[in-house]
Amino acid sequence: MNANIKLGRIWGIPIGLHASWFIVFGLVLLSLSTSYFPDQYPQLSSGSHVILAAITTTLLFGSVLLHELGHALIALRNRIPVKGITLFIFGGVAQIIREPETPGAEFRIAIAGPLVSLGLAGLFGGLFLINQNLPFLAAPSEYLMRLNFMLVLFNMIPGFPLDGGRVLRSILWRITGNQSQATRIASLGGQVVAFGFLGLGILSLFTGQFTNGLWLIFIGWFLQNAAASANQQTRVQQRLRGVIVEQAMNRDLGIVAPLTPLSQVVDQRVLQNGEAAFFVTEYDGRTAGLITLQDITRIPQTQWRYMTVGQVMTPIHRLLQVDAGAELMAALQMMEEKDAHHAAVVRDNDTVGLLSREQVMRYLRLRAELGV
Repeated sequence: MNANIKLGRIWGIPIGLHASWFIVFGLVLLSLSTSYFPDQYPQLSSGSHVILAAITTTLLFGSVLLHELGHALIALRNRIPVKGITLFIFGGVAQIIREPETPGAEFRIAIAGPLVSLGLAGLFGGLFLINQNLPFLAAPSEYLMRLNFMLVLFNMIPGFPLDGGRVLRSILWRITGNQSQATRIASLGGQVVAFGFLGLGILSLFTGQFTNGLWLIFIGWFLQNAAASANQQTRVQQRLRGVIVEQAMNRDLGIVAPLTPLSQVVDQRVLQNGEAAFFVTEYDGRTAGLITLQDITRIPQTQWRYMTVGQVMTPIHRLLQVDAGAELMAALQMMEEKDAHHAAVVRDNDTVGLLSREQVMRYLRLRAELGV
């Protein structure tokens, strides 16, 4: 769930909005300005209702952001990098680079978000008690109290990848001592919960509650896909256990000289042979860098005849480098942490291959076809 709009950084963590966020922001704003606040404050003008709705909606999504920052803070304290936080149509997600190493860390990271939301519900509830007789403050406080409490209840449903599912996984992990088994059980629970939402949504459609039904169906669909994806990721991790980088890397990567024109590479190597990545090698045999098809396509086609590979390549010192004998999962986690699509594979300071996510997927498909 990558952000389309960057908002900035908190604790070094990129904060952003997915395009789908604007849909739910607009729906909440519309509901508050045309229904909730007109019922609470009929004496106010429509413009005032819109202003109140905009402030309340912003505070609501600020609460969601604080919920995700709770997860992120505990992840950072457990030395787990956080790639970013994205707000989207179903709330928010904190993207941690790797899984926690212990069930205790998993529990602390998972429970942190709901605890933040519970604290916010208490805060807004306290404000409601204080200002319930003050115009224009009571209704927003009550709304934010209820929504934050509902956020706690929803996230604590014991279905992976919801926070409650992650808490369940941490408990099962502690009991069984097996993270993979705990993930499979929690993911199954997540799929059961997802189908429950789908069933409720379909039932709501038949009882005339079209909007609620459609929303429940979307939530169920999202949860089902997320739970199935988590289960599939666990299977992939199991298949890659014990595999080293050398087994999955691309050994037959082509080489080109730094002064080769881009047009020559495209005509003679890409179009004729289907090659998509090349090591750039100096005349003395030293590896100078890497150039990929993505690097070439970033250059306007009219300039391909005049620009050389050396001008476009990624220099070797800027490439992520992994040892040929390293565990493949560790290398993939390093690539994720550095947001790298490729890594140069080295042995005794010599470049011996290239590792990419696409190459790992081909390796997995080949193992599956062979029944390994």
